[in-house]
Amino acid sequence: MSTQNTWLITGCSTGFGRYIASHLLERGERVVVTARKVEQVQDLARLGQAVVLPLDVTDAEQVKAVVAEAEHVFGSVDVLVNNAGIGHFAAVEETDPQSARRLFEVNFFGTAHMIHAVLPGMRQRRRGMIVNLTSIGGLAGFPAVGYYCASKFAVEGLSETLRAEVEPLGIRVMTVEPSAFRTEWAGSAAEVAEPIDDYDMTAGEARRAYHASVGHQAGDPARAAAAIHTAVTAPRPPKWLLLGNDAFEVATNKLADMQAEFRAWEATARGADFPKPNADRLGGG
Repeated sequence: MSTQNTWLITGCSTGFGRYIASHLLERGERVVVTARKVEQVQDLARLGQAVVLPLDVTDAEQVKAVVAEAEHVFGSVDVLVNNAGIGHFAAVEETDPQSARRLFEVNFFGTAHMIHAVLPGMRQRRRGMIVNLTSIGGLAGFPAVGYYCASKFAVEGLSETLRAEVEPLGIRVMTVEPSAFRTEWAGSAAEVAEPIDDYDMTAGEARRAYHASVGHQAGDPARAAAAIHTAVTAPRPPKWLLLGNDAFEVATNKLADMQAEFRAWEATARGADFPKPNADRLGGG
């Protein structure tokens, strides 16, 4: 990628989005800083070459307008960082349909809206990168965040298919899977109003742990922002970028567990196909 890129980042008012935007601007990159409430990000505009635009990723028309404005001002969007997202703490059974749909509207369809908006320009230029922040919860499921994990798993699946479709056109796709970082996410997530007692030792315990972790998470968002910048600008960017010791341990342990189970049930898996024709009989008279 060129030495200076134009980055479009969603959800810059807090958390990863703010840290990523700040890191990039301080290093001379051009950044389109977006947030639903632009008054919360005006300070970022003073750090470098920034354009601040209001954006709700669930509004497909506003998404198109933001991308068009970014391309008008800077000539291109070289890197899209899909960071905007929300959480919700509840067991699967405790999650009401409206909350579940809201998670998908923001975390999945919001990401999809951004992808659809930047692809025409990236295809025309035959270059670009789409960075989708999912979560370690996009690779492994955890109690109390079932629908959140489902929305992030969905982004992982979309990203893998997208990668296969756009890499031949010069466009890269990276997913980023952080574990717990010291951001506002856990403290700002909505949660179930009337918990079910049967889930107190699973989802209930997890909810309490999430709240207790606020301000004590192991992950440093400033280091995460630097890691994302390094990965995107590397000669061979990764397809998956784990962030945090917990993310690395969870992901690699799950891979090992899956491989062991696949091997244990290999005969059953392979036996589900139609039997192959007998080569000897085919060659006989």
